[in-house]
Amino acid sequence: MFEGLSPLAREARSWPFEQARATIARVLRVRLPDRADQEAAKALIDAGKTDEAVKAYPALSRAVIFETGYGPSGLPHLGTFGEVARTTMVRQAFRALVDDHIPTRLIAFSDDMDGLRKVPDNIENKQPLIEDLGKPLTVVRDPFGTHDSFGAHNNARLRAFLDGFGFEYEFVSSTECYKGGLFDQTLLTALARFDAIQKVMLPTLGEERRATYSPFLPISPSTGKVLQVPTLERNVEKGTIVFEDEDGSKVEVPVTGGHVKMQWKPDWAMRWTALGVDYEMSGKDLIDSVKASGAICKALGGVPPEGFNYELFLDENNQKISKSKGNGLSMEDWLRYGAPESLSYYMFQSPKSAKKLYFDVIPKATDEYLQQLDAFGRQEPAKQLDNPVWHIHAGKPPQQGSPVSFSLMLNLVSAADASTKEILWGFLSRYIPGASAESQPLLDRLAGYAINYYEDFVKPTKTFRAPTDVERAAIGDLLAKLKAMPAGTQDAELIQNEVFEVGKAHGFDPLRAWFQALYEVLLGQSQGPRFGSFAAIFGVDRTIALIEEKLG
Repeated sequence: MFEGLSPLAREARSWPFEQARATIARVLRVRLPDRADQEAAKALIDAGKTDEAVKAYPALSRAVIFETGYGPSGLPHLGTFGEVARTTMVRQAFRALVDDHIPTRLIAFSDDMDGLRKVPDNIENKQPLIEDLGKPLTVVRDPFGTHDSFGAHNNARLRAFLDGFGFEYEFVSSTECYKGGLFDQTLLTALARFDAIQKVMLPTLGEERRATYSPFLPISPSTGKVLQVPTLERNVEKGTIVFEDEDGSKVEVPVTGGHVKMQWKPDWAMRWTALGVDYEMSGKDLIDSVKASGAICKALGGVPPEGFNYELFLDENNQKISKSKGNGLSMEDWLRYGAPESLSYYMFQSPKSAKKLYFDVIPKATDEYLQQLDAFGRQEPAKQLDNPVWHIHAGKPPQQGSPVSFSLMLNLVSAADASTKEILWGFLSRYIPGASAESQPLLDRLAGYAINYYEDFVKPTKTFRAPTDVERAAIGDLLAKLKAMPAGTQDAELIQNEVFEVGKAHGFDPLRAWFQALYEVLLGQSQGPRFGSFAAIFGVDRTIALIEEKLG
């Protein structure tokens, strides 16, 4: 799928390619200890001969592991999706740079053996969660009654959404790794290197926490809870620890087989080591945690993965989005009002800049995606790899976009007070000869999103105002010019030019004040797309009737 792209990929400068190059450098450094071998393999890869590099150095044939992490203590949100989407983009860039000659895997890891520490605010049936506080998420009862546990419910929600986007990934459960023995060897190493882990962690903790901290969280045999208690004794030869259970008794358990869970920073490091993770990104708020986990990973004999820290998503009040609070947008929210492609586009843009993740970003993201899709076919192949749509669609963006922008669709819905897509298609099919829902599937989807967005956000806030004397005179002049046009005029540029000329003739400075006045008087909102395009699709005759109605 990505074969033969390396000559173009080497010139690409978008952030996924920068991250992919750093990942290649890590793979060479870790798997080829000899510096001369590293340089020779790099020279082959840079020359587009990765297949020869893999033959010469078999260590390169092992799959490169990209990982994303998810804590299922609350319902999945768009930040969770964003991490998978962005990591997928880096993985695709990596594949292009090596012409797909080095295998890759993307692991979506769920930390579902973690103890439930807090009941999420956005869940109605809280009682099962209150009663099961402290137990592993895969033991906590599902308040929705659809799965074996709360962790299983949230995992299913995440997987269903990722599957809906067509992500290629492997879901990995922390519970299954602990209980199935995948982590056993690394856990025994952690037990043997207990003091080295403590040396990293204790300086990061407060005095009270330091006194009781242990990297191992035993599962109480009596209550089933994940306990944050001191490790009283360690037996490296037996592979066990001793701790005080909730009833005051001393209990000895093996660190293997799912009898303990590691604290999350040591757990992160243990996972990197056990799974051989090569790349994982994380939020800016975890910079210190990445450093601590990286040091522990080294203490365990592993090498920390490559990655970068992305900025956080904020809600409408510029507060960090939280799973437990349920603030900001849910994945379902975005997909009610915007195309999935627009969501992926939003995730692609400037990952190191803080961005608001609320309803009002959807129209802009949708239109910017459409603009990039429209530009893709006109770009030289070298430029296409830096176009967001290349990353959104795994190098194969659709050839057909939308002839109508989302903002224009919103204004059409507003003017027509359309409640169904059929009403909108009455306008669209006349403006675009031969167009139908079947021949323009993206446009048809946009129509549905626009109706939902208009009903929920635009219609309740519409505020019409009467024109000022200057505006009334200008709008009256525009009305006369529209009436003078030939019947059935659909030339958007012609109409737009007339609108410009009227605005200039009546002294509007800046001209955007003229267009703002048109939308506030005619549509009850302060902004919109090109007025000429709107009038062309809505129909000059209907635009005339709308103006006459508002002028009274």
